[in-house]
This record gives sequence, structure tokens and C-alpha cells, in this order.
Amino acid sequence: MTLTRPYTHDHSHAQLVEQLDAQVREGVRREGVDPQLVPAAVRRIAEDVVGEHDDLSLTGAVAPIADPTAMVGELVARISGFGALQQFLDDPEVEEIWINDPSRVFVARRGRHELTNLVLDAAQVQEMVERMLKTSGRRIDISQPFVDAMLPEGHRLHVVLEGISRGFSAVNIRKFVLRAHRLVDLVALGSLTPQAAAFLDASVRAGLNILVAGGTQAGKTTMLNCLAAAVPGGERVVSAEEVFELRFAHPDWVPMQTRQAGLEGTGEIPLRVLVKESLRMRPSRIIVGEVRAEECLDLLLALNSGLPGMCTLHANSAREALVKMCTLPLLAGENISARFVVPTVASSVDLVVHLALGHDGSRRVNEIVAVPGRVESDVIEVEPIFQRVGQDLRRASGTVSRPERFERVGIDVRELLADRDE
Repeated sequence: MTLTRPYTHDHSHAQLVEQLDAQVREGVRREGVDPQLVPAAVRRIAEDVVGEHDDLSLTGAVAPIADPTAMVGELVARISGFGALQQFLDDPEVEEIWINDPSRVFVARRGRHELTNLVLDAAQVQEMVERMLKTSGRRIDISQPFVDAMLPEGHRLHVVLEGISRGFSAVNIRKFVLRAHRLVDLVALGSLTPQAAAFLDASVRAGLNILVAGGTQAGKTTMLNCLAAAVPGGERVVSAEEVFELRFAHPDWVPMQTRQAGLEGTGEIPLRVLVKESLRMRPSRIIVGEVRAEECLDLLLALNSGLPGMCTLHANSAREALVKMCTLPLLAGENISARFVVPTVASSVDLVVHLALGHDGSRRVNEIVAVPGRVESDVIEVEPIFQRVGQDLRRASGTVSRPERFERVGIDVRELLADRDE
């Protein structure tokens, strides 16, 4: 590969990047490789281009590259990665990236967000979105102005098309940053106490139905992953999500995700269908990533039939999570009444774990409540097992529901919850 025109010392870094970028793209086209499927080939071509430029710089015909390794990385990010956003995708401290408009790119680190100094243009944003969607098999257009998709690294992409979002398309990338794999990891992070972690681990092994609630970015999916990791290896787990986010080690696990409609307007697979299909797959345990609508009814019927399960839900407290769990099934149709739903929720949900995102960016369990199954004046009663008092998650006065399930797997839950120094 040779330079198509001489390069002088007064050219800017941006111009040099554009010139080398064109040469690498030419090499990629010549070799006929897919830059996103074969990034190693793109890196090799970029190294050749940068190396030739460096050799030519020895003659004085072109300016030398200050950091050839960094230049190769930038070229690979532009062609095989996701351009200027790649630096944030590669940063392990960055949890989320969002673009309000090309000149306002934000990132979140440890629960707190900040405006970056990155300035893009509309064409760059559009190209990046198209490249991201290419790997997911999903699309966005006027008829489908919203999209949820998963990037190759497991990150979740959400885009709102311009026209729905004023001025520019709104882009959000929630990175899959899993700092905890098991409940003991959450103890190390300060999210809950050793006693609370031991109780939740025992509750999963005992087959209790657990609802994980909290606000956005409170750590619900991380908690669900940690709970799922406690499922005994001899059980068969089937999970259903809008986009794959669950990742836990288990020998017999079938994960499923929704599918949007194709160009013909057909082929959509909503979450409710996945919940129904999961019951036909001989599950020992069902996990739903997040319930938002009428799929809550199908999950509730599954739990009420004796199939253990877990899910997440947006709510501001454990009690509000139960209220929402009673409301969402009503969206399934006019023939579904609160007279049926409320007692069904009371008898189906065993535990509610509520998490919150603190002002300092910390994610902590605020309360763990048991649901004994009693309903008084259409209000589901709860028994607080753990409650946060100030900075401490303390054992509350409530007693656990379904103690016989713990006994069945050889766990003395009373001893587990006995008052002790943390």
C-alpha cells in the first residue's frame, strides 16, 4: 500500500486520520472482509498502513506519527468498532453512554453521569447506529422508530428516531458491566449484609418466588443474575427477556429474547409469547428479565401453578412493587379483574427485594420483605425481613413465609435469621 499523495508536516491529526482511514478501508474492500466480523484482519491492514506511513516519514516526505500504536487503535475503532464511542465502550469504568444530540455525549461512571468533551456530527451518529444494528439483525425506520438491540459485547442499545426525538435521534448504550456474579460479591460491594445474602441464597435454593424491584440503574439485573447463580445445578432454567442481559453460570439453561416485526409487519415475538412458550419447555425454574405489561399475567399464572420463578420490576418500594404486580395483569384484557389478581399475587410472590441507587452512585438493597399470602381490604400484607436503617441493612421483625420449603431442602431458616452481629 502506498500513499496517494505526499503528506506535509502542517496537516492536522484529523486530516492524517482521514487519509489513513481511507487507505485501510480500501484494503478492507480489496480483501473482501467484513470489518465487524473479522476485526483482526482490519487491525493487520491498519498496522500495514501505519507502518508504511512510518517508513515514508523517514524520508521526510510525510510527518511522523507520534504514537503508531494509538493510531492503529483509532483506525480499528473507526472501521471495525464504533468510532469515537469506542473509547467509552472499552473503558471498564463507564456503565452507560447516551447521545442527546451529536454535540452532547454523556457517560455514567459508578452511577453518576457526566458530559464528555466529545463532539460528533449527525452523519457520524447515523453511521454508528447503522453499524450497531447491522450486527443485531434489528432495524429502525419511520414505521419502527424505536429499537432495542444487543451489541456483540453484550451491551444494550436503545435508539429513538429523529421525529419522535426532537432534532436528533436519541441513542443510549447500557454496557454490560457485571461487577457481581454471586450474592457474596454483592456483600463485598456493600449492597447487602452477609446474613441477608445467606438468606437470599437459601430462599433461591428453597424455590421461593422472588420479585426484584427498584428504579432505573438500581442494580436489578445484577441482583437477578446473582440470585439465578444460586439456582441448584440439577434444575432446568428457562429465561425470557426483551434483550439478552442475564448472564450466569448454570449447566441447564435456555435463554430467550423477543423479536421485533420484520419489514412486512409480521414475525414479532413479544415477551408474553416467550413466557407462555417457556412453560412448554419442562422448566424447573422460570426467570423473566423485566415485566412491564400483560406478560405479568402469564408469569403470575405460572408461579401460582407451583413453578418457582423470579423477575424484575420498576418500583419505588417493595409495597409499590406488589401494587404494580397487581395492576399489570389487568392490561391482558377486560375479563381479568382485581378480585382475581390481588389474592393470586399474594399467594404467588414469596419475597420482594427492593434496591435503590444512592446519591453517591452506590447501589444497595433497601428492604427484603416476605409475602405471607394474607390480603386485608385488597391490600397485600408483608413481613419485613430486612430493612435499611441509615447506612445499615438490619434484620427486621418479620417472619419468613413458606418455612416448610426451607425445611424440605435441609435449611433451618429460623437459625439463619436469628439475631447476630453482622
